[in-house]
Amino acid sequence: MVFIIGEIGTNHLGDLNIAKKIIQCAVNTGFDAVKFQKKNVEKIYTQEFLNSPLDSPWGTTQREMRLHREFSDKQFESIDKFCKKLKIPWFVSCWDTESQLSMRKFNLKYNKVASAMIIHEKLLKIIAEEQKYTFISTGMSTLKEIKNAVEIFKKFNCPHELLHANSSYPMKTEEANLKLIPFLKKKFKCNVGYSGHETFASLISVTAVLQGASTVERHITIDRTAYGHDQAASLEPDGMKRLVRDIRILDKTMGDGKKKIYDSELPNMKKLRQIFV
Repeated sequence: MVFIIGEIGTNHLGDLNIAKKIIQCAVNTGFDAVKFQKKNVEKIYTQEFLNSPLDSPWGTTQREMRLHREFSDKQFESIDKFCKKLKIPWFVSCWDTESQLSMRKFNLKYNKVASAMIIHEKLLKIIAEEQKYTFISTGMSTLKEIKNAVEIFKKFNCPHELLHANSSYPMKTEEANLKLIPFLKKKFKCNVGYSGHETFASLISVTAVLQGASTVERHITIDRTAYGHDQAASLEPDGMKRLVRDIRILDKTMGDGKKKIYDSELPNMKKLRQIFV
């Protein structure tokens, strides 16, 4: 079956109650896991950028907005308890080595390499040495950069799969390039999923499954009009429900590729295949 991930990212807006509502929606609609992001804001951005002006509900600088949307370890402890209660796995994509190391305390089942971090070799090595199943997103990447990342995970014998992605929010339909999924699968000899940032509810993601995607990751929210550039490329509960429904239908209809006569065909075979005269 296709593994379906709900990317919450920072759509929680720094509010635990909103995060829990989104997680509950993911559970209700049949997602297999939810994912967050974690960043050490003061270290991964320049002071010039953090001090630059930005009007947001939480202040007038990039720093104030970005710090507000970051969950603390204590808040992640609450997320951990909530997800365990609902029996849904959660994990994170960390954007710096310090964040990755801090998340080890939760003993999460999966890791994720964000597209922006695929060239961060030090971070990749820290992730790979954990030997947890890792999703490697490939947006904004060259084949050489993908190859370098895959080699690191192979070196550490860390199970992994690639996620085909276009890192624009929302993604233009004509830039989906879904034929790249079977290409990447053949070239790197591993499973390849799809991380989508489109506005369509399920059409492109379902087509990705038809192209062989083993995983589908979509941003999810409870309000697409809320603050943040990820929101417009996210699914609300109705869209989440349709996505899971359509992918699960595909899971059933794809079959095993072996030609056979089904028992349901036998009555018609007997009735329609009369003796030829």
